[in-house]
Amino acid sequence: MEGYIQRFLTLYRPMITRLNELLDSYDITYSLWIVMYHLKHRGASTLVEIASHYEVEKPTITRRVQKVMELGLVEQISGKDKREKIIQLTDLGFSIYDNVRKDITALEFRIMDNIPEHERKIAYEIFPKIYNNLKQERDLL
Repeated sequence: MEGYIQRFLTLYRPMITRLNELLDSYDITYSLWIVMYHLKHRGASTLVEIASHYEVEKPTITRRVQKVMELGLVEQISGKDKREKIIQLTDLGFSIYDNVRKDITALEFRIMDNIPEHERKIAYEIFPKIYNNLKQERDLL
């Protein structure tokens, strides 16, 4: 069977567009949401840790963090090294995260409508495996 990449890319762009539409009411975008998601699930982090996790350049994360800081959703805290910027969610950030998470969960249920539970489970479990294979592929280069 061929065409996995094309099928994924066909799904990816409409999914990001729909998420951005959903997030617009919170004045954030998907690129800002992933910073919040990271901080919620991994705790206070440095810009380097966030950039590394999402495999993007540090300046990209710096711009995103600056934006969510302006919105009052994250704050910088002191670390052991004064040069190191550690970021965490604010109380408002946690609150917005919880509201957005509910909306995204509702969207997930809607887009998985009419798909049998066993197929949903397969889809859920397959993505991390594909990700790991991609990481191994990159490591071979």
